[in-house]
Formats: sequence, C-alpha cells, structure tokens
Amino acid sequence: MYHELYIDIFFLENLMMDSLLLFALDHILKSGRPRGRLFLCGAVGSFLTCVVIAVPFPGIIKLFFFHVVINSLMIFFGLKINCAAQFIRAYVLLYAVSVIMGGIMTLFRPYMRYVSLFYCAAFGAYFLFMKLWKIMAYLAGRQCDIVRVTLYTERGETTADALWDTGNRLRDLVTGVPVSVIDQNLLFRITDHIEDEKGFHMIPYRSVSGEGIMKVFRIRKMCVHTDVDRWISEPMIGVAEEPVSEGKEYEIILNPGMFSE
Repeated sequence: MYHELYIDIFFLENLMMDSLLLFALDHILKSGRPRGRLFLCGAVGSFLTCVVIAVPFPGIIKLFFFHVVINSLMIFFGLKINCAAQFIRAYVLLYAVSVIMGGIMTLFRPYMRYVSLFYCAAFGAYFLFMKLWKIMAYLAGRQCDIVRVTLYTERGETTADALWDTGNRLRDLVTGVPVSVIDQNLLFRITDHIEDEKGFHMIPYRSVSGEGIMKVFRIRKMCVHTDVDRWISEPMIGVAEEPVSEGKEYEIILNPGMFSE
C-alpha cells in the first residue's frame, strides 16, 4: 500500500506533540527547565524522527530509534536527570502521558477534518491533561509538594519543610536570580541581624494579597531533599511579611527556577 507523507506537516505535528509532552513531564517531575530548552529538545526529537522516517532503515531499526534513542535523548537533554532511577521514571511517564493525551485527542478525531484542527486538539488535550493532573494532585493531598530543605548559614544547619511552588516566579531585580521565600519565624532561627547578611537589599514584589517591599539576602547554600539531594550554592532568600502557611505546614516557598540557573 502506498502512503503519501508531507514531511513539513509531519515535522510540525511531531514538534508540537514532543514539546507538549516535555512541558507536561517538566511540570510533573518539577525539573524547573526553561520552556525554550524544552521546545528546542522537542524540535530536535521531531527532526530526528523525520530523518529516521526518510532513511530506508529496516522496520525493527526504526522502532529502536523511535522508542529508545530519540525518546531517551529528549528526556536526558530536556529534563534534569541525575540518576538512572529518575531517567526510568521519566521514560515511563513519557509513555503514560502520551497514552492519556492520545486518548483525549481521540475524542476530537471525528471533528479533525482540517490540519489546523489537529493543533487545536493537541493544545486542548495538553491543557485538559494539566487540569486533570492538578485535580489529582489536589485530591492526593498537598503533602506531595512538600519537601525537606536544609539551609546552611553562618549559624550552622537548619532544616525545615518547604512547598515546591511552580507558581513562584519571584526574581531579584538587581541580579535576576530566583528568590525563595521563608517565614519570619524561620528567619529568626538562621540569623540575628538580617541587615548584616551577604547581599542584603530590598526588592518590590506582587502577590495575590497586594504589593510590597521584601527583604532579601544570600545564604551559603541550600539542599533540597527529593529523590536525589539537590544543592544550590548561595541561593537568594526573601522574607515574607506574612506567614507563608496559615496551617504551618511549611516555612519555605521554593522557587523552581533555582534549578535551571
């Protein structure tokens, strides 16, 4: 049987699907990777897929490239992979998310008479999946987003619970680095005079409760205890004017951007 393939359309469709899958995995695995990097990895994956399609490899070789080589390259270079366990988890999740998004798109397939509707359906599947994921995460309890963090200061080591908040995009206007926010009670345990701390200054901020001025400074280092300990040298810390958690579930609001610097 003869099939006619438009390689430019095939490339764009794969580019979009690969990028959306990487966006979803980045959110699930909390990698904190820049969207531009994920999009670039999606483009490379789509290009390699087109190359494998165009070259007359045997069928088994094509399957090997599709399901092992190309997917592994996108995961390894697109996401923050530190060990084999993380890679396996990301690899399994890639196919799980693909199946779910593919199932959602199947619902729209009878209405996709034009190519443009495919792109709309793909974006719709992505946003619907992300909404479902948030609902499942909420039903599972917010504790899954709470991790242990150790702060290293001149006083020594202080360990506290932290919320991994993907909505925290606060950055220092002077240096441009991400800012994680701590509760004032935690501040009193790590320093006596915040004004004497390294890099101390004030920055404006905006939150759901309004606008204000926040004190920020640097500490020696920070370790976020997840599957693998993640170390950040001289992170920027901001001090909240109000309690970061009404129920005292955590004392730190992490900024995922720290891990993409």
